Amino acid sequence: MSERESMAFDVVIVGAGPAGLSAAIRLAQLAQINRQELSICVVEKGSEVGAHILSGAVVDPRALDELLPDWQAMGAPLTTAATRDEMYLLTDAERAVKLPNALVPATMHNVFGEGERPHYIASVGNLCRWLAEQATELGVEIYPGFPASEILYNEAGAVIGVATGDMGVGADGQPLDTYTPGMNLLASYTIFAEGCRGHLGKQLYQRFKLDRNSDPQHYGIGFKELWDIPAEQHQPGLVIHGAGWPLSGSNKDGASGGFFLYHGDNQQVMVGLIVDLNYRNPWLSPYDEFQQLKHHPLLAAHLQGGKRVAYGARAIAKGGFNALPIMHFPGGLLAGCEAGTLNFARIKGTHTAMKSGMLAAEEVFGELISSNQAGKDLSGLAGRIRHSWLYDELYRSRNFGPALHRFGALVGGAVNFVDQNLLALPFTLRDRHEDWQQMKTVHQTERLEYPKPDGVLSFDKASSVYLSNTAHEENQPCHLKLADASIPMAANWPDYAEPAQRYCPAGVYEVVELEGSKRLQINGQNCLHCKTCDIKDPAGNITWVTPEGGGGPNYPNF
Repeated sequence: MSERESMAFDVVIVGAGPAGLSAAIRLAQLAQINRQELSICVVEKGSEVGAHILSGAVVDPRALDELLPDWQAMGAPLTTAATRDEMYLLTDAERAVKLPNALVPATMHNVFGEGERPHYIASVGNLCRWLAEQATELGVEIYPGFPASEILYNEAGAVIGVATGDMGVGADGQPLDTYTPGMNLLASYTIFAEGCRGHLGKQLYQRFKLDRNSDPQHYGIGFKELWDIPAEQHQPGLVIHGAGWPLSGSNKDGASGGFFLYHGDNQQVMVGLIVDLNYRNPWLSPYDEFQQLKHHPLLAAHLQGGKRVAYGARAIAKGGFNALPIMHFPGGLLAGCEAGTLNFARIKGTHTAMKSGMLAAEEVFGELISSNQAGKDLSGLAGRIRHSWLYDELYRSRNFGPALHRFGALVGGAVNFVDQNLLALPFTLRDRHEDWQQMKTVHQTERLEYPKPDGVLSFDKASSVYLSNTAHEENQPCHLKLADASIPMAANWPDYAEPAQRYCPAGVYEVVELEGSKRLQINGQNCLHCKTCDIKDPAGNITWVTPEGGGGPNYPNF
């Protein structure tokens, strides 16, 4: 294979999400203000900026106000303000209890009084596309379709950049006629903003023990569908959240999560479900829980007569303040969901990701103008975070997730109401249990059966993957790596009925029978890059790595 070429930059940013793009813009702004020449490169594994972005989303524009104060005049795609909040507890398949706003934790409120900053129902993918335009105008180089596949280190062990993945490698690992080697992107400093459970971020956590002072990170898998609905049903600005059925069923062994339904612009509704990945019943299928949820009369009333036009799924980091890692290491920083900055108490992570990217940029810029030597101390980021509203917001919400995990939706919700609305608790609740270690065996749990999709409100995985516009080059090495190929059938099958075929939201994992024996088949071409398998496998046996550039979903308006 050909030797890689190298390109050098002052800063390389991995990931063109809210954190990475905000870091790039802030760096360029600081360079402009201080009349400094600065070369900034952003690499993005999606085929275009926004292609892999999936979020609810109700966006708090606080960070955007700081980054680009004139964003409204500049045409940012935040146009539908949240105008009505509703929260429900689904008690069973037919009934729902609406909670008075006065009893809802303050963190869940999205509608405020006159003169206060409104929140917006938006596509974060489109927001990222717009942020990329602003970054480009400031001189930032952005390269979509180029996944960072490897971290580069110097002899002292400091990060000195990343290498992009090779193109045109066959499934057997051998180069094809179309083979093109990746490039070494060398940098004085590298900011990693890959999103939740980043492939390279996972390596950095292990190498530098970045989580040595924090609780284990906790995760959920979030599903989202976009529906076109009749004009007479459209209520722009309506924000609905809730919990309960179907996850609350007695045979679900304490599974938890929550749903959302937002009326955005263009006669569209966003509907989704977040399932906490600490669930215990191996028969549980998060995908089928979501499909079943939409049949509840509360949600069906908003979707009936509409057409589903998009589907996606993505893991989210929801450990919050207690699970924040050390975000600096020699030569680089973590930002955004790579570091778990999402505020789960608010079900919001865009503004916190953006703020963390801006703080990372300020720390890097300070080091660049004082000394342009890679590997310098970036520990000042911790102080920047500590004295920012990002720290304050996450700290005040630190008990939200642990309260729900320890006490359940009702008691935990009451604890959170007191903590967020009445009197801040003077102590910190913790959850030090790893999500992937919580699963019970099939012998300890009740088998779950799900109704067949009706093709109107609920759908099978194959049709859903089709709507995600997922595509991968067929002839390439599988990007889902098994540490031990014998574990799926030797251990996971007898103990857990191989749960990968249920927790995967895209039908990637399939148990098939061949010549009288069962084996696990990995259909990597279906992969949504959600990272759930990397998180939930009960043996910790699966590692997600970057496939060939441009592969994966292509979300149009998520």
